[in-house]
Parts: sequence; C-alpha cells; structure tokens
Amino acid sequence: MLQINELSYTFGVGKSIFEKISLDVKTGEFVSIIGSSGSGKSTLFKLVTGLLEPDQGEILINGGKVTGKRLGSVGYMPQKDLLLPWRTVLDNVLLPIEVSKENKKAKLSEVREWLDRFGLAAYEHSFPNELSGGMRQRVAFLRTLMTGKDLLLLDEPFGALDSMTKRNMHSWLLGLWGELQKTVLFITHDLEEAILLSDRIYVLKADGIKEWKVNLPRPRSSELIYQEDFIRMRKELEWLIQHENN
Repeated sequence: MLQINELSYTFGVGKSIFEKISLDVKTGEFVSIIGSSGSGKSTLFKLVTGLLEPDQGEILINGGKVTGKRLGSVGYMPQKDLLLPWRTVLDNVLLPIEVSKENKKAKLSEVREWLDRFGLAAYEHSFPNELSGGMRQRVAFLRTLMTGKDLLLLDEPFGALDSMTKRNMHSWLLGLWGELQKTVLFITHDLEEAILLSDRIYVLKADGIKEWKVNLPRPRSSELIYQEDFIRMRKELEWLIQHENN
C-alpha cells in the first residue's frame, strides 16, 4: 500500500531530518511511527502527502509513484479535529463527498450507517461545540474515512484527549478495526497506544529507522495493557527509544 525507499530530507541549511530511511506498509496493516520529539514524524507525513518533497528517495502508493501532491491519494487526519463549527455532525462527515462532487443523496444512507457504527446516530444534527472531545474525534475519524481512500494517515489523533477518554477511544477503535478494511499509518507518542493498536511499529531514531513487530493476536482488548507480556513489550520499546543513538 505504501513503500518509502531511501528517503532523505534536509530542513533549511544543513539540518538533516533523516537520511536514507525506508519503510513499507502492507494492505490492511496498522503501522505506527514513534520517536522522540524532533525525530521527524510529522515531517514524514508531510512528505507522504506531498506537502513537502524529499531531497532524494521515492514514495510509492499502491505500487506507483505519485507525482505532485499526494494528498489526494490518502485520507489524512491531524491531531486537532478541525470540524467546521457551523456544520452539524452529518454535514461535517459529508464534506469529503461534497468536495469530490459525488452524489451526496446517494451516499446519505451509507453515511448514516457509519454514524450508527460510530455511536453517533443520535448526534447527526448536533454541532461540534455540543460534543465531548472523544465524540469530536470520532466525527473527525469518520470524515477521514469518507474520503474513500484505502490508506489513512493519522497524526496523533488521540493526543489531546484525557487518559480515560483516550482509553475509551482505543476500545472503540479495536472493536471497529475488523469492519474498517483500511490501511493505517499512525503517529503517536504513547507507547501503550502504539503496541495496543499496531501490527508493526517503526521507531524513528537519530541514526535511521528501526522496525519492531507487535506479536499480539487480533482481535485485541484494551485490557491487554495489564498483562505481563504487554508490560515487557512496553519496556523493550521504551529502552529502544531512550538508547536511540546506540
């Protein structure tokens, strides 16, 4: 679904963000990117979407090189929900369909089905300021899904939520994951979140990038975080980040 080969990017004069990094995301996978602040996680997303262009290397989506802006080839969800305050939940979710000039009426029943699956059916006529933080993120995620893109880039979508709301969002997403049939590249600072949600994790380090496989079967429950194997994996991942120059 996504292949990055020997990618290098320098910001300004001589400040190398990363050099010759490679990674891949297979169809149907949930892959997380973690790393210390300033390691280049958000820059990598900007390169994938085409908002920035690399100094060298290539980015392939669905096996092909996309020239120019790649944002139209992926669904992108930033940390802030960016819901339009003057539009209802339903109208916010319909926005990508309007932009693509699809027949909105023809898609309305499908959108309402997804609102029901997302636990938002009772709120379709509500405005964003009437929703909790977790519900706003559900709306934003559904709007990203409605782009119709198979590859979704999620940039710390739960980062601004309190710990209990974030935990609820994890349970909600784990319960939905089998139905979504999407491929996700996910940025997070939260190690538990990365392990719980992901099939594989890439750690961005000062000297490159390292792949780390999550050996946990699906379906998963958020209760996994209390298990001994999960705690061991978290310690291992934390050590890997803290010793990033080794």
